[in-house]
Amino acid sequence: MAVFEVRQGTSPVVLGFPHTGTDVPPAIWDRLNDNGRLLADTDWHIHQLYDGLLADATTVRATFHRYVIDANRDPQGVSLYPGQNTTGLIPETDFDGKGIWAQGAEPTKADTADRLRDFHAPYHAALAAEIKRVKSIHGIAVLYDCHSIRSHIPFLFEGVLPDFNIGTDMGKTCAPAIEQGALAATTAASGYTNILNGRFKGGWTTRHYGRPQTGVHAIQMELAQSTHLAAESPPFAYDPTKAERLRVHLKDILTRIERTALDLASQKNNNR
Repeated sequence: MAVFEVRQGTSPVVLGFPHTGTDVPPAIWDRLNDNGRLLADTDWHIHQLYDGLLADATTVRATFHRYVIDANRDPQGVSLYPGQNTTGLIPETDFDGKGIWAQGAEPTKADTADRLRDFHAPYHAALAAEIKRVKSIHGIAVLYDCHSIRSHIPFLFEGVLPDFNIGTDMGKTCAPAIEQGALAATTAASGYTNILNGRFKGGWTTRHYGRPQTGVHAIQMELAQSTHLAAESPPFAYDPTKAERLRVHLKDILTRIERTALDLASQKNNNR
């Protein structure tokens, strides 16, 4: 199986998709229990939702499922949210805290090492290469990391999640203008709720690549799945009507980020 898919563009914006993949190698599939085989914690249809919104954006998409290994986790297994419920590098449970592996088939340290080598590392090598390529064109690159999650998961957070969840690790991973552009676009989206650096402050990908001082910016967008799915339960069907309404606002977000990136690049060149 191909571990990742890349579509190259010339925009300063790179879209990352670490959690839309549903591929599970047979040897790993056989070790999942019935609950794990639901693959419920997929970022369902997110690559379809963003498709074509920014014509020249580069996209890098992991094709493997997060139960194989989570491409948005620290390869050392360090938790992003100490003291809070979360799932690990190779999850032991789903987002509801229920086991996903057959008894006696839980992943081992050797499995972790193998999957880091075969899945996690190749995806990030591809993502890093595209960020470097885009930066060589513009002198700046913006990684926009695309995510979604069910809006109500008591195991992970209280209450109902806002529709747009912007994460920049408290402003550390991108220039203020990029963060504020995304916030302004989501605030202007009538009928939707938003939050900046709430429960989701940016995953490992955002925090790892976001180095504004080097010209590489990163921002995560975690969407509530109620904004584009018919229901947040199997079969997790895409709702075209909801999605088209949402895509208008996602296009606005991406367009603002691209424009800001080009402005920042221009300012940098003028100051040389």
